[in-house]
Amino acid sequence: MNSNTKFIEAFPKEQSQSSPMREQLSGSRRVASRDLRVMLYGLSLLLDCCALVAGFSVATLAREEQWLSAGGYSLIALALPMFLMFSVAREVQSVETLESRSLGISRALGVLAATAVFLMMLTFLLKAGDISRVGFAISFGASAGFIVLDRFLLDWIFWVTMKGSATAKLLVIDGIEAKPGPAMDVVDVGANGLWPDLNRPEMFDILSHMIVDYDRVVIACTEEHRRAWSMFLRGSDVGGEIILDRDLLQGAVAIGQCGDVDTLILSHGPLSLFSRIQKRAFDLFVSVPLIIMLSPLFLLVAIMIKLESRGPVFFRQVRVGQGNRQFSIFKFRSMRVEASDHNGSRSTGRDDDRITRVGAFIRRTSIDELPQLFNVLRGDMSLVGPRPHALGSLAGESLFWEVTDRYWLRHALKPGITGLAQIRGFRGSTSRPEDLTQRLRCDLEYLSAWSIWNDFMICLKTVRVVVHQNAY
Repeated sequence: MNSNTKFIEAFPKEQSQSSPMREQLSGSRRVASRDLRVMLYGLSLLLDCCALVAGFSVATLAREEQWLSAGGYSLIALALPMFLMFSVAREVQSVETLESRSLGISRALGVLAATAVFLMMLTFLLKAGDISRVGFAISFGASAGFIVLDRFLLDWIFWVTMKGSATAKLLVIDGIEAKPGPAMDVVDVGANGLWPDLNRPEMFDILSHMIVDYDRVVIACTEEHRRAWSMFLRGSDVGGEIILDRDLLQGAVAIGQCGDVDTLILSHGPLSLFSRIQKRAFDLFVSVPLIIMLSPLFLLVAIMIKLESRGPVFFRQVRVGQGNRQFSIFKFRSMRVEASDHNGSRSTGRDDDRITRVGAFIRRTSIDELPQLFNVLRGDMSLVGPRPHALGSLAGESLFWEVTDRYWLRHALKPGITGLAQIRGFRGSTSRPEDLTQRLRCDLEYLSAWSIWNDFMICLKTVRVVVHQNAY
């Protein structure tokens, strides 16, 4: 997991120019709309479940609880799991149901009706003939009324928190005029000299932080910047579009609209909500127990590092993460602190004199990578994904993004501790451009065919390559 690196100069001018713009955007939208949606989805599901429970509680006022049970189980205990399952399957909690109260009510009542039908079938199979029909009807009738009421409450909360728009939209102006659509924020990056220069990763970082809280980003740019914006959007974790130019499709996946003009849709954003929940749950399910189990090893390695050389136990380095945003990666320090290469200006060799004896061992066994579990816990990384590279990583004599501008596409998902490229043996230094292109093909293959099962299998296969001849 080593790479050749060289130092990249910072550009304080662009950084200072963009700072007010970033503060303006973050101030206008303190919580990302996707996070607000998740909270509203959870609240919606909770209110619907409470409505179901309240309906059964009303029924117990007319009939004793013993007449509302089947096979020794309360009907509400049987109904709730069914209701939850049908709610997820029918997408009762979605952007469409947030923005349309009538659609939300229709889908929720449909799920309630399906629950009632399946519950009747279940009681028939359990031969529970002593259930009160009146109590059953009151339960679901009252639940329907409560669901209608809770939808009005949810609709009010939705308008207070999200102003009636379930998605956050941004129009980015870069050199040409464009009319924004309804409920769309506008920012003129061209006036601040900002655009995604493919040879300057700090520009990607600045722009990615600007758009991260939005679901849909539309770019109005000049022709000479169109390709750069295309690569930037296709490697981002938001839905991205460029104002339409039918002569230059740039890999568009669909056609959309912004105001009264057409757009080219270049990306659909991150994984679906359910897929993101799956991936995050898998990360936490594996990383938390691993951190606990490996804590004695962490302590032992920390002591060995401190005994051999002075300095911090952990080494931090800036890497390129999801959406081409930069973050600090954690590793066990394997070099003498006075020779540590935070800027990546010198490549790591097999017999590098900067590496300590303990460092040589933990690099060969990949133990130095284990602190990245804390990056997973923080949400900067995932267990599985494209490996994050240092800003000055070299393939031969060229920076990674100079070898191919498709490099920026690999950052649409969170970077991983391991990945498809690693289990296929593409690991270690990148002394030739081909070393990068082989890994890039694996990374893009992983992005295009993601599944939780693939993550699981990659984790299992990683065990075989923990100790690797190219790890030094």
